[in-house]
Amino acid sequence: MNPRVFWGASLIVGALLAVAVIAPDQSDWAFQSAQGWVIDTFGWFYVGAVAGFLGLVLFLALGPTGSLKLGPDDCEPDFPYASWLAMLFAAGMGIGLMYFGVAEPIQHYVSPPEAEPGTFGAAREAMVITFTHYGVHAWAIYALVGLSLGFFAHRKGLPLTLRSGLSPLLGKRTNGPIGDAVDIFAVCGTVFGIATSLGFGVSQINSGLNYLVGLPNTALMQCALIALVMAAATASVLTGLDKGVRRLSELNLTLAVLLMLFVLVVGPTGFLLKALVQNFGLYLDHFFIRTFTLYAYEPRGWMADWTLFYWAWWIAWSPFVGMFIARISRGRTVRQFILNVLLVPAGFTFLWMTVFGNTAIFLDMGSASGAISAAVSADLSTALFRFLAELPGTAITSTVAVVLVAVFFITSADSGSLVIDTLASGGADDTPRWQRVYWCLLLGLVAGLLLLAGGLGALQAATLVAALPFTVIMIALAVGLTRQMNADIAGRVVETEGPPLAEQLKRLLAPASRRDIQRHLDRVAVPALESVREGLEGEGLTTEVSRQEDGVSLTATTGGGRPFHYRLAARDRPRPAMTALDAPERRRAMEWRLSARSDDVARPRDVTGFTHDQIVADVLEHLHRWRLG
Repeated sequence: MNPRVFWGASLIVGALLAVAVIAPDQSDWAFQSAQGWVIDTFGWFYVGAVAGFLGLVLFLALGPTGSLKLGPDDCEPDFPYASWLAMLFAAGMGIGLMYFGVAEPIQHYVSPPEAEPGTFGAAREAMVITFTHYGVHAWAIYALVGLSLGFFAHRKGLPLTLRSGLSPLLGKRTNGPIGDAVDIFAVCGTVFGIATSLGFGVSQINSGLNYLVGLPNTALMQCALIALVMAAATASVLTGLDKGVRRLSELNLTLAVLLMLFVLVVGPTGFLLKALVQNFGLYLDHFFIRTFTLYAYEPRGWMADWTLFYWAWWIAWSPFVGMFIARISRGRTVRQFILNVLLVPAGFTFLWMTVFGNTAIFLDMGSASGAISAAVSADLSTALFRFLAELPGTAITSTVAVVLVAVFFITSADSGSLVIDTLASGGADDTPRWQRVYWCLLLGLVAGLLLLAGGLGALQAATLVAALPFTVIMIALAVGLTRQMNADIAGRVVETEGPPLAEQLKRLLAPASRRDIQRHLDRVAVPALESVREGLEGEGLTTEVSRQEDGVSLTATTGGGRPFHYRLAARDRPRPAMTALDAPERRRAMEWRLSARSDDVARPRDVTGFTHDQIVADVLEHLHRWRLG
């Protein structure tokens, strides 16, 4: 484990949980107020960022970077294609589809932002809005985080943690306090996001059991259900990713497809097929408008309550989903990863929302006579079961729905526990069982205590507030990912290390002379290369350090007999021109720099002012790159 991340995140989770439990009303007011302020003030930032994320991932998929693999160029995918898609689907929006598949279209139908409520126009608008909220925008957020983590972990050999995605920007500083803070932030956000979703999921399970067998719909009963389901999730976690999560995800997808096909067949089939085509056409027609709509000229609370809420929620969930899909996507190309993550789950979601949402609206306008919309207004968790009551085989379909929600519950809990454990362990795959069990039990404890105390809304609001700084982190991940991918395509090395600030300021104000560089070679560079030589010889490699007139070289012969050369040399260059008169090179004074060359990359690198440890690290980094080819 990484003790700083593990215990730091545990303390923060415990502190916020204590506040939400001890003072649920006050904490709810405080967090709700903060959420409202963030969304009102930075709504434009969320909208612009999500649009930018979508554009970037499409550019990376369709451009030359699309051919890069998440892993070595010759590696094969870890999971079969169908299993991979099933895990993508189950991890991303499983509980959300079950909870909001009926509820959200009905809510927009009853209270649309622009159309007349309860009309055919409202029905059309409801489906466009639902498609937007659950479409490619959400999956672009997940794809960006997942791609960044998967690329650096599987291709660059870095730990599977969020901080790794910042390595092109921070270099080795990612292993310091900044990296720890990013991972702690991700762990806390993941715990709170999953806990709140599990709270909503168990309330739906309880509503289904209340409808089927009359089980009391109380907070204590929901806590008992959490304990039961988390026991199953713990068992799944202990079996590992390949056996537990994979099998449950496949079962999940099978049950979901069967339930959806049943509703499609017994419902208004012809209408649903026509509605699916028209819904998709309306979604494309409104795509750019909905992407950038903020109602700036006609302010209304609807935007904050729905679209901005969803964007913040998907961003808050992205460490969890992104980490999970990165972990399961080794061996996929960037193009395959992005297009499948964007299109396949979104396509299934469109079909699901059409079948359940349009059928619910159809029935509510006809035989149900407003009963479904009334149930949605009264209690969202009962919406699915009140909807199924209007179809044949209610007892069977409701039972399948309860099982489906429970399995989604388990897959979210066990995949979430594995992700959190990976983050808190510095990206380690093989961690002690007690750590995985610890995070799984913590998720259940947080959800249960908040249900009892009534603090679920407070924690949900806190999670959404945390989405704002994580949006900034995502932008940094996007910059680092783009920089590294472009370097890989061009065959370059991304340089992330520079001399200490004091040294940089010194050379800015007083450029180095030949004597300065020679002194640096004697006092710092040569001892650094000698340290590397001693280390390599201790590992059985034949290594030599030789001096030249203008520099020093290190030659190491690996087991295959290929020599590796690393050379430091003094180089001169004209000083920057300060006036137009100084612009011609012949008029400018010269300054001296320390230049490094190695066999893994053709171009020289400026290492003027590097410390002993920085030169050692630079040699080892380029030796590693050279050995990898």
